[in-house]
Amino acid sequence: MNQFFNSKETLVTDAIDGVLSSGGDKLSRLDGYPHIKVVTRSDWDKSKVALVSGGGSGHEPAHAGFVGKGLLTAAVCGDVFASPSVDAVLAGILAVTGKAGCLLIVKNYTGDRLNFGLAAERARAFGLDVSMVVVDDDIALPDLPQARGVAGTLFVHKIAGAMAESGASLADITEQAQKVIQGVVSIGMSLDTCTIPGSPKEERIEAGKAELGLGIHGEPGVEQVEFTNAKGAIARVSEKLASVISAEPHVALVNNLGGATPLEMSILTNELLNSTIAKNIEFIVGPAPLMTSLDMRGFSVSLLPVNQSNQAWLSTEVGPDAWPSMKKIHPPAIAPLPDGLSPIKAIPSANEERKAFIIKCCDIFISHEKELNALDAQSGDGDTGSTLATAANAMKSSIDELPLADMTQLYRAIGQQLSQTMGGSSGVLLAIFFAAAGDASASGHDEVGALSAGLERIQEVGGASPGDRTMIDALKPALEALPDGVDAACKAARQGADETANIVQAKAGRASYISADKLQGHNDPGAEAIAKLLEGLV
Repeated sequence: MNQFFNSKETLVTDAIDGVLSSGGDKLSRLDGYPHIKVVTRSDWDKSKVALVSGGGSGHEPAHAGFVGKGLLTAAVCGDVFASPSVDAVLAGILAVTGKAGCLLIVKNYTGDRLNFGLAAERARAFGLDVSMVVVDDDIALPDLPQARGVAGTLFVHKIAGAMAESGASLADITEQAQKVIQGVVSIGMSLDTCTIPGSPKEERIEAGKAELGLGIHGEPGVEQVEFTNAKGAIARVSEKLASVISAEPHVALVNNLGGATPLEMSILTNELLNSTIAKNIEFIVGPAPLMTSLDMRGFSVSLLPVNQSNQAWLSTEVGPDAWPSMKKIHPPAIAPLPDGLSPIKAIPSANEERKAFIIKCCDIFISHEKELNALDAQSGDGDTGSTLATAANAMKSSIDELPLADMTQLYRAIGQQLSQTMGGSSGVLLAIFFAAAGDASASGHDEVGALSAGLERIQEVGGASPGDRTMIDALKPALEALPDGVDAACKAARQGADETANIVQAKAGRASYISADKLQGHNDPGAEAIAKLLEGLV
């Protein structure tokens, strides 16, 4: 897989220099490339306890992204997923440590423990006061003799960093860091493994599965589980966390492992705050990419008990932009719609024949969701089927609230509902279509006349005409043939939809941005939807 880097040899140093060049004047690096890759605070005067952490790269923004006021004093960066050398760690310690001493914050991996540990011994030989804590917050593998250190490490960074900034002693900071380590627990889940630059990707996770409890270097987790949706994923994670946390209030750190979209992370956060452990969560940090695993399509949740002391340390402001502030959990605030936008409820009335007809139309759109999405992916954003299916499901759920006995009001009610439930330009156009049909019906037009008036209105508003590669290419001939029966309308719609495959210059809609070679041979998805609807009715 192609990735944006120059070479494996300069990958990390190029990235560090990019951080330094774009991060203002608060950060520096030691002159030790390529073997010594250490980022330090430029404003550090060694009068306070220094905090040094680090490890392999690939977890950005950890660790260099957390160097700054209120967090780390220095970050020692190794190559991707590789511990930095003893000399690199020692250089970081010597660069920032004064009489107040230094705390090393290390994740529980053998390479990190050994290299940071030996560097600490050598620093002590220089007469420096150096402590080291090892974070082991991962609960995924309970039988592992030494649990891994993962995103819960960031709670140690934050609390120790706030204490150091306040002038606390090395002994007090070390003691508090140990308390945090004893209390924090973490577990992650991913839909895919990560892609290590310059190496073939390991295809370990089966289709339809998610891996629970995998490590931040892509190490296998405790098990592969069936993946259903975000709710199911959070349920699995919550079950593991519930077995090890206490009843006291906690802060949750919701971490993007690198490849999940912000949209997905917001959904996962919502599910977490409605899960079985939501009652234990009072504060939240994130969701954000904090300790990633390159491009891993996953997330992790870390929980830490909150008391009066550490709440204050967690709430202090910091310099690095990568750290999101801790916030108190609140239910979503809902404000009323402005006057004039609240839905106008039509008076329901019954007509079983029309009810059955509308339900059948909805079912046709729902049944072709995937097919229409695939077609739309050739010329748009691949959501035509989903947009229509969403509107159809909403229509079915409110069918008994419609004025089914009054065609004029029914047209208008359908238009209003589509404007609320169907996204994109197609939703707006169809809402206009049915609103105009309602107006024409009120003026005495029959059904064909009313629908034709709706078509005329959306041509005026949307600016599309037959031949422009839109749904009008199927809808207009279908309505013109409708007086001769549904069969005739169906054939006309199919012919119109198929002809759009040869229209390689769209003049309206998203397809107008697409090159001719991408459009050739593919029906317009809107026109195809009209044809499918009529074929289903026949």
